[in-house]
Amino acid sequence: MIDLNAVKRELTVRARALGFGALGVAGITLPEDERHLLHWLAQGFHGEMHYMQRHGVMRSRPQQLAPGTVRVLSARMDYWPGEARAAGDVLAQPGLAYVSRYALGRDYHKILRQALKRLAQELHGLIGPFGYRVCVDSAPVLEKAHARDAGLGWIGKHTNLIARDAGSYFFLGEILTDLPLPLDEPGGAHCGTCTACMPACPTAAIVAPYRLDARRCISYLTIEHRSAIPVELRAAIGNRIYGCDDCQLVCPWNKFARTAAHPDMKVRHGLDAPVLSAVFRWTQAQFEERMRGSAIFRIGYERWSRNIAVALGNAPRSVDNRRALEERREDGSPLVREHVAWALERQALTGG
Repeated sequence: MIDLNAVKRELTVRARALGFGALGVAGITLPEDERHLLHWLAQGFHGEMHYMQRHGVMRSRPQQLAPGTVRVLSARMDYWPGEARAAGDVLAQPGLAYVSRYALGRDYHKILRQALKRLAQELHGLIGPFGYRVCVDSAPVLEKAHARDAGLGWIGKHTNLIARDAGSYFFLGEILTDLPLPLDEPGGAHCGTCTACMPACPTAAIVAPYRLDARRCISYLTIEHRSAIPVELRAAIGNRIYGCDDCQLVCPWNKFARTAAHPDMKVRHGLDAPVLSAVFRWTQAQFEERMRGSAIFRIGYERWSRNIAVALGNAPRSVDNRRALEERREDGSPLVREHVAWALERQALTGG
């Protein structure tokens, strides 16, 4: 007979050896989170993320995704790149491009998936065959709710998971399993009366505590949104060309954030503080060569160019910025052309 308590202790040790900051075990019942999800979808807050609607309650019922599932192993891995240029410094210089700090290194999907698969394989070697499925972000799983129930932290008012000992700069991954491992105590909430994240959002996307309108969120607009960025939100995007960290940057719990230990989280291609006009001049071939193996690669060259055009429209007026935009006034993409035209109008109106 398998000693499940001993198995759980061994899993925790092995998870840390594989680079995870913490591992916990959650059940599969999420009635309140499911109601929150359905209400969020009914309000249309998911925008163009139509897959959220398609998956429906599968996202809150892991046993539908992987039949036989009775537990969710939730693990977190720190990503904050300690050697990167200070986030506040880059945001304060509108001629530079800001990339969300989670995307400065290699694609986290691959890093976490490989580590979780290795953990499952080691468990297989320890106890023999068992049922499992590894999930990292792309599968329809309410990962933050499971991580909370696994004791890894609590969901903050900005809707990100926060850990008392590690802040919020970490990735989450799951192993859905049929092993009835002992459950952990859910994480307690510790935001208290703090609402620092809400006014910090440049586009006012946090419409109420614990409620995010993705249609206004810069991370959504620069990554998931495929069409034109709403004109009324472009100025607020500033120099953020891929994602946004503002709600986390002001969170007091991130004074406990840990620097990433995994070598693949290190900054690549100078993306911690690139010059806007320089990255806008990348050809499609250069984008694909440099961003292959990065989470950024998924948005493609067209959306990458669209995002930078908006940032150039918000940048200080300069000959180089205007010239970079002029060079792509007749871009082959109608989407890029429209954003370039807007940016050129902005450049003409700004002083300097």
